[in-house]
Amino acid sequence: MADNVKLYRRIADTVADAIEAGHYKLGDRLPTERELAEQFGVSRPTLREAMIALEMLGMIEARHGLGIYVTSNARPAAPPHEIDFEIGAFELIEARRLFEGEAAALAATSIDDAQLAQLEALMVRMHEEEEITGEDADREFHMIIARATGNGAIIATIENLWDWRNRSPLARNILARARGMGLEPRINEHRRVFEALKARDPAAARQAMRDHLERVIEHLLHATETEAVQRAKQETSTRRDAIAKRVAI
Repeated sequence: MADNVKLYRRIADTVADAIEAGHYKLGDRLPTERELAEQFGVSRPTLREAMIALEMLGMIEARHGLGIYVTSNARPAAPPHEIDFEIGAFELIEARRLFEGEAAALAATSIDDAQLAQLEALMVRMHEEEEITGEDADREFHMIIARATGNGAIIATIENLWDWRNRSPLARNILARARGMGLEPRINEHRRVFEALKARDPAAARQAMRDHLERVIEHLLHATETEAVQRAKQETSTRRDAIAKRVAI
């Protein structure tokens, strides 16, 4: 397989080839994600993106508590443009963790008081505003840090990584699932980044940013287990509320 093919796509193609060749038949259960990750020698985020790509093609279905099952033994004959998966959300967050961690360290050496005031105001917006505007504030928070580096290449790189969230169908799919599970701007983690920048501490700023984005990856993994996980959580919450009301009477 060509070296320039994305890793998650190589895995998705390999599993799809195995399904089409009859190694996994319609209705068969695939190995677990852990087993597949070990087989391919990749991380859970990479394997998860491959599985979601195959779900988007309609070839597999993840069933909560049961595993991953083959639902079609052939790829779509002519995949539409929206199935041109581009870059996945896990890839984007991993890249952001790398670039934005270093950007935060550099910004800590040059950020000014006006930029710090902007960051503080944006944290208030993230806390108070609705989901969409809160996401806008989240993006602007990270972009102010990028601009504080004074490096045009860093600014353009980080801005491009954020833009890919909306350009890539696979990233949009994963992030939409995460929003359904309550992925919101993480105020306490942003506060840690802010305090490190305010202290002009490059090492602390780097670590705070990397920790923040690592937790975003963990949330994405949790949110993309299956849609049934979400339903189970909602049902549990409903039962808990009902019990609380009975106890309160």
